Amino acid sequence: LRTALTDLVGIEHPVVQTGMGWVAGPRLVGAVANAGGLGILASATMTYDELVAAVAKTKSLTDKPFGVNIRADASDAPARIDLLIRERVRVASFALAPKQDLIEKLKSNGVVVIPSIGAAKHARKVAAWGADAVIVQGGEGGGHTGPVATTLLLPSVLDAVDLPVVAAGGFFDGRGLAAALAYGAAGVAMGTRFLLTQESTVPDSVKREYLSRGLQDTTVTWKVDGMPHRVLNTPLVTKLEGSSDVRGLAAAVTNAAKFKKMTGMKWTTMVRDGLAMRKGKDLNWSQVVMAANTPMLLRAGLVEGNTEAGVLASGQVVGLLDDLPTCQDLIDGMVADTVSRIGDLQRLLP
Repeated sequence: LRTALTDLVGIEHPVVQTGMGWVAGPRLVGAVANAGGLGILASATMTYDELVAAVAKTKSLTDKPFGVNIRADASDAPARIDLLIRERVRVASFALAPKQDLIEKLKSNGVVVIPSIGAAKHARKVAAWGADAVIVQGGEGGGHTGPVATTLLLPSVLDAVDLPVVAAGGFFDGRGLAAALAYGAAGVAMGTRFLLTQESTVPDSVKREYLSRGLQDTTVTWKVDGMPHRVLNTPLVTKLEGSSDVRGLAAAVTNAAKFKKMTGMKWTTMVRDGLAMRKGKDLNWSQVVMAANTPMLLRAGLVEGNTEAGVLASGQVVGLLDDLPTCQDLIDGMVADTVSRIGDLQRLLP
């Protein structure tokens, strides 16, 4: 399956593993890359030194292209970008639109720039700034998400820009990849599906929790960090949904202190990052403080396996998953199914 994405990045299959915080580490990214897809390291939950080690470890596991997801509003984003350039990382992915000067620096040094966007107007903006491609996630997707379904958001973005567009939100098999290609997308990106693979380092007990869920078992909550966040329904999420804003802010401050201690970040750095986040996302101060909840609540569930005290980001697709394949088997099966379904469609022609 040769598409604009495979040509741009130099991968075999148009399948992307998203940069999920606490999940997308070297083991998973290396496995996806070796299977012919594009794996993306999640650096937002890593210190700079941890990212240096993660890039080195990933390079020891694969000689195929891979990417790193960076928070464009982070105070040390320029240093991380320099690291990508120095280590010849193939792709820089961004959850927030990077500024034009960052895009130009990356591109001039041979790094492919692929921001994630949630609306056609955002796609036009990053296209004008020089982005090489975009990932567009519909409301079915896990983690931070928007209100528009992939089936409507994807064509709106495809009509807006002349760039390779990677579709995310609701994809897990060959049927979805075939459908995305029929829309005109250059590939698909998946998070929850790759979280539920053998190479994912999420604890087995948490994987079993995901596999036990149905299509109605996710919620889009604003109480985790003040922004729409699709997560599994858990007693903690139910408690957060019913809590007052004051109680939520108090918990956020406590978690901010824990995150600071764990990462070694200075308070001045956290405040500077908060200011950048507030400006970049047009948030009020209570939302900025609540955002400190996210890393620790996700870590409790996805790393420590504490489903009672943690939050489990999840796409709606979790209700259709019932196995834990290897990344190789997953991607090979998807591509074979996609080819078969495209062949079936061709037989409809007279």
